[in-house]
Amino acid sequence: MKGSFEPIKPAKRTENIEYAVRDIVLVAEEARKKGKELLFLNIGDPIQYDFRTPAPLVEATYQAMCENLTGYSASEGVDEAICAIRQEARKSGIEPADIFVTTGASEAIDFTLTALVNEGENVLVPYPGYPLYTAILAKLGAEPNPYYLDEENAWQPDLADIESKINEKTRAIVIINPNNPTGAVYSEETLRGIIEIAKKHRLVILSDEIYDKLVFDGKKHISIAALDPEVPMVTFNGLSKCYLAPGFRIGWGIVSGPWEIVKDFVEAIHKLARARLSTSHPKQYAIPVALNGNQNHLQEVLEKLERRRDLTVEMLNDIPGISCVKPEGAFYAFPRIDIPGVSDRDFVKELIAETGVVVVHGSGFGQKPGTAHFRVVFLPPEDVLERAYERIKKFMKGYLARKGLTA
Repeated sequence: MKGSFEPIKPAKRTENIEYAVRDIVLVAEEARKKGKELLFLNIGDPIQYDFRTPAPLVEATYQAMCENLTGYSASEGVDEAICAIRQEARKSGIEPADIFVTTGASEAIDFTLTALVNEGENVLVPYPGYPLYTAILAKLGAEPNPYYLDEENAWQPDLADIESKINEKTRAIVIINPNNPTGAVYSEETLRGIIEIAKKHRLVILSDEIYDKLVFDGKKHISIAALDPEVPMVTFNGLSKCYLAPGFRIGWGIVSGPWEIVKDFVEAIHKLARARLSTSHPKQYAIPVALNGNQNHLQEVLEKLERRRDLTVEMLNDIPGISCVKPEGAFYAFPRIDIPGVSDRDFVKELIAETGVVVVHGSGFGQKPGTAHFRVVFLPPEDVLERAYERIKKFMKGYLARKGLTA
């Protein structure tokens, strides 16, 4: 006689895992079923819009497959890829102690946090910031320790707030530079301030620099690891954003700092890499082609993004009840909803249901209590952005009227 199963209870570690960028798609699908034309401003995937992966990256992967480089690779990555990453790091002023290639920068972040943080410990994470960090920490039974970015100071990290949040169980500081979701690019002064805090409290710095070449208005990105070789750091990067190859799922981590300080940590990361065997073997051969090849695609990408950034800021700031700090990098903006007591989650749900414009609620990225925001992706062509922002403007007029406020 067959036994009967009871419903399977999921592990408690999954209870606090959310990913707002994908979760909001469920709301969008409901709007689609009701006949709304959807305009997607929620996913940071250039390939979903009018961008293409540079042909040399595709050709390098195809060539590797033709040469039968389709078995497992070395767990930390192929020599050609690691050599190219090391050269690129040194151009930025970083002297790597170790490099490991991963299935997207996401896996590098996962390996690093898993190798570093014990249950009950905490990591300083930026609010607003990319929600992957809090999701991984939830999985590990560790705590995200939020620090705030200062909207009044171009979304730079609030150094005083960072220091005030540190306690005896704090292990690391995460920075995202350029920032997702605000588009902020951190100044050298800010970065040196973070270094001083890390030195004082003996914290590891984890720097997510996946958008490092997408910086606007002629400004330059500064890698924090280039500013001090004595502080243990891990710098994350990959092919997904600047090289328009998100589906390749190829990323890496660069560990820097004195070897005697980081060597056990590095070995822990390598244990995790060995346990999963390897990342995709043939696609790793796109890394040296990307990093060492011409960067011609970036000029067109930056020209498009700067135009779309300017349009975004101009049109959003023209909407009563919305204000938007000008992004300096990446391809996101994080406009504020200037309505007292508004729920950003409810606002976004109503916006999607009424207009079909798909954005992500700000609380999915973290924000200061008492504020409300939403994130837009300005990757779509200008005509799509214009239609989306016109719909938001029309929606906002009605929304304010329903709240008894005047536009």
